[in-house]
Amino acid sequence: MPPARAYWTGQIRLSLVSIPVDLHAATRSAAKIAFHQIHKPSGKRIRYEKVVPGIGAVDTDEILKGYEYQRGNYVLLEDEELDAVKLESKKTLELSQFVDVCEIDPIYFDRPYFVVPQDELAEDAYRVLRDSLRQARKIGLGQLAIRGREYIAALKPCGKGMLVETLRFENEIRKADSFFKDIGSRAADKDALSLAKEIIERKSAPFDPSAFKDHYAAALRELVERKIKAKGARVTVEPEEKRPQGANVIDLMSALKRSLEKPGKSKAARPKRAAAAHAKRRKSA
Repeated sequence: MPPARAYWTGQIRLSLVSIPVDLHAATRSAAKIAFHQIHKPSGKRIRYEKVVPGIGAVDTDEILKGYEYQRGNYVLLEDEELDAVKLESKKTLELSQFVDVCEIDPIYFDRPYFVVPQDELAEDAYRVLRDSLRQARKIGLGQLAIRGREYIAALKPCGKGMLVETLRFENEIRKADSFFKDIGSRAADKDALSLAKEIIERKSAPFDPSAFKDHYAAALRELVERKIKAKGARVTVEPEEKRPQGANVIDLMSALKRSLEKPGKSKAARPKRAAAAHAKRRKSA
């Protein structure tokens, strides 16, 4: 299978050192189920046409990009004019700053890309940069232009290679204050907090992405298979089972205590149970 086409080709620059690299998308959308819109009476797929009011459908080569500077008034821009915009980040990711691994809030991260050296000559500098970032526990920051848009870019080690994650700019992030303003400043109940922390401790484990499955996609595939077998006829779908709502303030403590009674006791609880069992055996003897 031929390698995937590079999403971006250029160089990473660290001071006077330049490393030719290719960027490849680290995620894929093929795993998701896609639906088309269908005209129910005919069963044919609905297509979309680019139309101009009063004129009708137009050809693609007649379409330009336009910026509306006043209502109904546009500045028209040719593709050649847009391509001619001089921007160093179109071809170069200049590492201008380094931050600690955990310093960037996850809300800023957008999309990951694998960073691959273009040839063997680039590998030496590539390895030096990768290992120096790993040993320093740092992330390299710069700016990168991809397909008509510039991003903040974060470079980090990833196994044998490196990963670039595009970041959102500050003005793209909504301020949380307006959403959280109605939440009171009262501290959490200490007893409830202790129980919740014990539940968290019991459920703590190393992250394993294979442990999480896309149940919705699986259910959709099952529904599609049933429809195929039914030759398009309506199939019955079991109504979703109603689950109990989250505990309110009144029964919060009892809900937390019941949660701790479920299987999966903590290590701290095991010695107590063992001691109690031993005492019971001695008494019966």
